[in-house]
Amino acid sequence: QVQLVESGGGLVQAGGSLRLSCLASGRTFSRYAMGWFRQAPGKERECVSAVTGAGGTTYYAGSVKGRFTISRDNTKNTVYLQMNALTPEDTAVYYCADDIAYYDILKLRADYWGQGAQVTVSS
Repeated sequence: QVQLVESGGGLVQAGGSLRLSCLASGRTFSRYAMGWFRQAPGKERECVSAVTGAGGTTYYAGSVKGRFTISRDNTKNTVYLQMNALTPEDTAVYYCADDIAYYDILKLRADYWGQGAQVTVSS
């Protein structure tokens, strides 16, 4: 059974940092592209960042480029999202997801999704 479990969300002041983690289990982690998505109240879900299975290719949405960094440790079956210089506009529920196809991740198509982690940035 495939499971994705996010952790590391919370409340932070504007300008602060958080690191999200997503622990995967149930299949060979390194074979799958991973993505971080977010959904704010009243807004559509968006892909914030993605990384290929080997970690060699990454994607960042324009709104987070230069502030967020995605990484993965295939020995720990974990993908991370380091978020710096947070603003209230980053407030959302953040989800991790996986798919065999990296470009499906970019199209918001994924095999499995985590339960989400709330990130709240106060002004």
